[in-house]
Order: sequence, then structure tokens, then C-alpha cells
Amino acid sequence: MTILIIWLIAFCLIAYFVNERWNKGVSQGLDKMLPSVLKSHGDNRYLWVVSLAVLGATTLVQPVEMLLVVLLLALIGWAIMALANWASNKTHH
Repeated sequence: MTILIIWLIAFCLIAYFVNERWNKGVSQGLDKMLPSVLKSHGDNRYLWVVSLAVLGATTLVQPVEMLLVVLLLALIGWAIMALANWASNKTHH
């Protein structure tokens, strides 16, 4: 129960501060890091605020699990890229 309360407090604080600083740099920072398909250009403000708050609160409460998830996603992404590269080499142009 304590973990849930800490997570909720962290979620609310992160969501508040991200929402307050959205036009002052958060939106531009996201657009620099994301691929063109996912760029927000200032749109979808509340979707990104909630997403960043969930990720931030979960990272604060369970950092080891988040690290393992990031490593797992990186390995899956690497495998998909290797498979796509292999498949593109097999096609004839």
C-alpha cells in the first residue's frame, strides 16, 4: 500500500510539472528525441503528459524492473533490426 501511495504522489507531481513546462521545453525535447512518426509538435499534450508521468513514477518506485524492461526492449529492437537487415539483403533489386 505504501508503494502505491508513493507511486500516486510521484505520478501527480511529475504530471503537474511536465504539464506546466510543456511549452517551455518538454515538447521540443520530445521532438528532438523521437522519430518523425512519433513527434508531437505540441499536439497530444495530455497523452504525453500522462505517458511521461507513468514512466517517471514507475522508474522512481521500481527502477530495477524498469531497467530490465528497457534492456529487454533494446534486445527485441536489436533482433528485429538484424532480421530486417538480413531480409533486405536477401531481396533482389
